[in-house]
Amino acid sequence: MATPLPPQPPRRVSCGSLLQELQELWGEIGQDEMERDRMILQLEEDCLNVYRKKVDQTRRQKADLLQALSVGEADMDKILSALGERESFPRSEKLGGTLMEQLAKIEPVLRDLRQRRDERVNEFRAVLLQIVRLQSEISGTIDHGDPTAPVVDENDLSLKRLGELRLQLNELQTEKNLRLQKIDIQINCVNEMCSILSLDLKKALYDVHPSYAELGRSKPVSISNSTLERLAGKVHALNHEKKQRLRKLQDLGSTLIELWNLMDTPVDEQRCFDHVTSLIKVSPNTAMPEGCLAHDLIEKVEIEVKRLTHLKASKMKELVFKKMTELEEIYRSVHMDIDSDSERRILNDLIDSGKADLSELLAGMDDRIVEAKEHALSRKDILEKVEKWKSTSEEEIWLDEYERDQNRYNAGRGAHINLKRAEKARVLVSKIPSLLENLTAKIKVWEKEKGIPFMFDKVRLLDNLEEYTSSRQQKEEGKRHSRELKKLQEQFAAEQGAKFGIKPSPIRPLPARKPLGQSSNVNIVVGTPTSRRVSTPMSRKGGLSSGKVKEAAKTTVAPANYVAIPKDCSNNSSL
Repeated sequence: MATPLPPQPPRRVSCGSLLQELQELWGEIGQDEMERDRMILQLEEDCLNVYRKKVDQTRRQKADLLQALSVGEADMDKILSALGERESFPRSEKLGGTLMEQLAKIEPVLRDLRQRRDERVNEFRAVLLQIVRLQSEISGTIDHGDPTAPVVDENDLSLKRLGELRLQLNELQTEKNLRLQKIDIQINCVNEMCSILSLDLKKALYDVHPSYAELGRSKPVSISNSTLERLAGKVHALNHEKKQRLRKLQDLGSTLIELWNLMDTPVDEQRCFDHVTSLIKVSPNTAMPEGCLAHDLIEKVEIEVKRLTHLKASKMKELVFKKMTELEEIYRSVHMDIDSDSERRILNDLIDSGKADLSELLAGMDDRIVEAKEHALSRKDILEKVEKWKSTSEEEIWLDEYERDQNRYNAGRGAHINLKRAEKARVLVSKIPSLLENLTAKIKVWEKEKGIPFMFDKVRLLDNLEEYTSSRQQKEEGKRHSRELKKLQEQFAAEQGAKFGIKPSPIRPLPARKPLGQSSNVNIVVGTPTSRRVSTPMSRKGGLSSGKVKEAAKTTVAPANYVAIPKDCSNNSSL
């Protein structure tokens, strides 16, 4: 098969040949000359328009090339300025050649600079993204979603600026590492304290931040300021709880030892709480075994302490009331009033309430006993004189009744004893005023020294010696009047006997009484006639009153055979 010939290129036709052919055709057609000229002018106009259009197009192309050269050079300058480089490139007017040749020369350079700029922008964006992310992690805003991609300032893409950003990134990374280390340390502390306190570690960490509950660290943990504050707060709270429980357990342990020693608890029972007593002197910062401060353990120790405390309270209560009995005996021995029932009721309520420190209460009772003993010792001398005054007063009552007895001189069993007692009683009675004056003076001195009134519950002392002296004077006046009346009666009887020649006889005596014997003082006081008793009421305040001795000195007609016995005191001992 023959090979086809290649197509022949079209024959080039010029405008002149076409115009000549057109003229020939018009001639054959017989075209009018004027029409021919008009059509030729039209053709020339059309050709000008085509050339003009082409020229305009070419001018625009040139302007575009010039603008492209200008923009390229401006981009080169801008990129070089942004990159912070000082490279210089020849300007287009110095490059030589056509515009397209000049543009062809700067396009590779511009493309290279733009590529370098894009690479630098990517480097900036990567560093800024890491910076923003770390800042978000530290501020805590990352918890609300990933941070927005940062916008790179392409006007400053210098290596200096990139170095500054990388330095900032390193500082943030270091800050993050430090925070992670701090978090690890604090989580270890939380783990240790939860182990000691028997608390749920996962729950404690979840309360700080949910990311901390993932102990495997499969996800990034929160390092924000607020989270670190919560973690530090959790560590502080657990440490505070640890110290409180340790202090409470140490107090309970000390109380246990004190109660064991007080109750003589067997060693076998004490061994059950060795894990408690071993922590008494432990510092809060010392390593402790797991679960040693568990809440259940502390409750168990509290129950044991309550049991022993209740047992101690019952024993201490017995001891306190024993001390109270001793105190009552001391007060009773010196005739002092004490509201035993009220004090016992107060002590009982105080002990049962559990608010009282029984050791201090016992110490207070011991102090009261010592004070009561000192108080009783200071009253001893006064009380001895009170008893002496009391016995003397009883002797005075006995003597009054003895002297009223008409049969006191009858010879009989025990008469001489009564006579001797009467002589001794007269001596004692004569010294009552001085005895009372001395007693009153001592009481006043005692009250001045102690600053309290001298109180006595059985014997009521006389505050006014003048009343007692007046009473004695009335009694003596009564006796003197009786003696004078007796003498008048005897004289009258003698005169009547002499007038009528009758032998005088004694006046008929009063009915005979039972002779006085050596009875006890108590019996004598009980048997004292009402008209001769001495009343000594005490003041309402319980101290020495100004009770007045009121004795009605009744005038009694003496028997005819009454003989007064002289009060000879020379042979009697003084008070």
